[in-house]
Amino acid sequence: MTDTPPLAPDHTAPQTNPFSGPQPDDAGRFVHLLRRFAPWLAAIGRLTRHQIRFTLLVIGAGWGTIRESLRPNSWRRPVIYEFRASLRQVVSGGFLSIVVTATLTGLMVVSQAAYWLGFAGMAQMTGSILVSVLVREISPILVGIILMGRSGMLSLTEIGMMVLGGEVRALQARGIDPFLALVMPRTFAFTLGGFTLGMIFAVVSLLMGFVIAHSTGAITTSVWTFFFNVLAAMTTWDYLIIPLKFVLVGFFVGLGSCISGLTVSSNDTMATIMPRGFARGIMLVLVVNVLFMLDF
Repeated sequence: MTDTPPLAPDHTAPQTNPFSGPQPDDAGRFVHLLRRFAPWLAAIGRLTRHQIRFTLLVIGAGWGTIRESLRPNSWRRPVIYEFRASLRQVVSGGFLSIVVTATLTGLMVVSQAAYWLGFAGMAQMTGSILVSVLVREISPILVGIILMGRSGMLSLTEIGMMVLGGEVRALQARGIDPFLALVMPRTFAFTLGGFTLGMIFAVVSLLMGFVIAHSTGAITTSVWTFFFNVLAAMTTWDYLIIPLKFVLVGFFVGLGSCISGLTVSSNDTMATIMPRGFARGIMLVLVVNVLFMLDF
């Protein structure tokens, strides 16, 4: 019985290497899975990009507005004229709405707070409660809503119709930057107007609330003592945060309205521009107040 010699290894047969990566069949299956889920991934990407696009535009335009405003040659005569016209429209157009809203707010908040705190024997806390609830939290939100509804929508529709009508392209053809001619002056007009209307709102709401509370006997002190107690209840941070809230609310309402108007497309109409712009403005107002609430 003879032993057969072992067979020599066949070097011509294909060798498989477990570390050589995916095989052609695995690569084909991977490509097939990518093609299958590609539409879903594209839809998610479009939605994400669409949602954060306005946020990135506001951040970039806000920085650009502040940077360009520091250059003296940016404030030319047409820009100054646009700033004055926008400021006049913001303050005069929103003054009556601010006074009426402040009166109703003072009747509800100040008088009720004074009555119930006096009923509970905590009348000494009236000033701090009014500062925390009315002046610091409620006033910036209501001022921002009035600014957006009364003046922000007007700027949004004006700039949006200029884009749809080709007037913005005509400005660019003449060498005029629409950002400097429209966005920057209107944004700073809203900023100054927001501060002015905010101070008016705070004073009128406190004054009207005092009148009603004093007439019903909930407050027995004089008006000067009442305002002194309110000012004494304010901390050092309040003297900085409250005006800064009004300033930032006006700034972002004006900036958001102008940016929403400049970014309209040819498929947009008034029925699509106005609801989208109003929702964005309210979102910016709430974001400003929430950020201050978290930090302070």
